[in-house]
Amino acid sequence: MSGAALLDSVESHTRLAGHNRVAMLLFRLDGAQLFGINVFKVREVLRKPPLEKLPGMHELLAGSFDYRGKTIPVIDLAVALGYPPLAGVDSAHLVVTEFSRSVQGFLVADFQRIVHCTGESLEAPSSTLGFGGRVSAVTRIDGQLMAVVDVEHVLASIDGAAAEVSHRIQQQAEQQQLSPRRILVVDDSTVARVRIINLFKQMDIECLVAQDGQEALEQLNSMAAGKDEMITVVLSDIEMPRLDGYALTRAIRDTPALRSLKVVLHSSLSGVFNEALVRDVGADRFIAKFQPDLLAKTVLELMAD
Repeated sequence: MSGAALLDSVESHTRLAGHNRVAMLLFRLDGAQLFGINVFKVREVLRKPPLEKLPGMHELLAGSFDYRGKTIPVIDLAVALGYPPLAGVDSAHLVVTEFSRSVQGFLVADFQRIVHCTGESLEAPSSTLGFGGRVSAVTRIDGQLMAVVDVEHVLASIDGAAAEVSHRIQQQAEQQQLSPRRILVVDDSTVARVRIINLFKQMDIECLVAQDGQEALEQLNSMAAGKDEMITVVLSDIEMPRLDGYALTRAIRDTPALRSLKVVLHSSLSGVFNEALVRDVGADRFIAKFQPDLLAKTVLELMAD
């Protein structure tokens, strides 16, 4: 099956979003291990094209190529995950993706098929599996372990620039007397959590942390029961194991004690369907990762409401 044929039905998978289900494109890097990436992030799957190498390239970059009139970087995902490089393998494939408003390609050995996973079936990987921060979740597909690649971690390895809030926004935060100055940050990516926490430290805003929607909901219910001081804003990723951001938002809106919380969905997923689902599940805002000033300004506005 060609890459184009494989992705012809992507639009049909959008109905899964908002129901704690996700469509995963399965692929291999070396040997039998299955990996996955959210199909909504995939634009196209191609045979590996000729790549242009540039002097001083990062070790994870295999080169660049012209994709529909735009030069995009190509990352050797095998190298990023600790496997032998694929840059010189003629049979390799290129998965063109869009993350956080940027387009890039990832080299993979081959692609398999698209499968549907429930949030409940995805779980955080045990450290004993040896994936480190490069994998955000694991599950079983027909009895075989499938690892979901944490693309944010991979991209941060190449461009790890710290997120800085502009002086203007920091001044605005100082002038805005808010209490409590705390938010709940919900994200399964270690890299994303660190970047967000560091961003809000610049504004003297305390961050509570949850690694997925289920953990976040448990924390919020505990706060509502009077066991901890309540927060006013929940900043949540969308893609997460156990309970995704859409399902978390629905649960918040369906719980009387939590209903008044402000919810910002913050994701590397792109696309118009996100905006529609934000309205459907009752979130207050959607912000594509990673826009420090816009994120900071939005949280300040919601805290002041």
